[in-house]
Amino acid sequence: MAKKVAAIFAHPDDEMLGCGGAMAWHAAKSDTVRILLLATGLRARGPSDEAAIDQLRVQARQAAKVIGAEAVEFSDFPDNAMDAIPLLDVVRRIEAFLESFKADVIYTHHDGDLNVDHGIVHRAVMTACRPLPKAPLVEILACEVNSSTEWGGPSHPAFVPTDFLDVSALIDLKVRALEQYCGEMRPWPHPRSSEGVRALARWRGSQCGVEAAEAYRQLRRVRTII
Repeated sequence: MAKKVAAIFAHPDDEMLGCGGAMAWHAAKSDTVRILLLATGLRARGPSDEAAIDQLRVQARQAAKVIGAEAVEFSDFPDNAMDAIPLLDVVRRIEAFLESFKADVIYTHHDGDLNVDHGIVHRAVMTACRPLPKAPLVEILACEVNSSTEWGGPSHPAFVPTDFLDVSALIDLKVRALEQYCGEMRPWPHPRSSEGVRALARWRGSQCGVEAAEAYRQLRRVRTII
């Protein structure tokens, strides 16, 4: 049975770094994939006009098209300053997204990432998807995002994978999607480079016996017996 898959992340490119391979895999087997990006992704670097933000969103849609995602939605929360706004505002935005798109599987941030927005989005997703009686049964997985997850340091929870996906046949597609973000990718040896993405995939692949893999930490899965 086809599933509905949501990728809920802070900034444009987080979604492809974290689960670009998974989204491509879901799309290839006829699951419906939609993306929600909550912060602008530019303003923390200095003044950004609306044209630059619009261009970044064009790149996000191009990247989504490469991996077969159906749609991308955007919000305008402040970049690298989401801790300055009420968490409830973020939760309500995610709830509205999930009300219109009742996802079976959600990919989001790990709570130990260095970037403050990533931690806020993680908490907001878990709050929006709190397991109340009669709530939809949703599988939630945390992803690692190059240049944030590995920079968390000893004061942040370490990312310890529970799940792996073989992306040996999908890593080129993931990199091509990321290359749509021409202003976000960096030259090697930056972790947010094409080479850095491939290196991480090979490292995770070596941990599960395949050429290349994405790693996730399972946050919730509820199984029912019929």
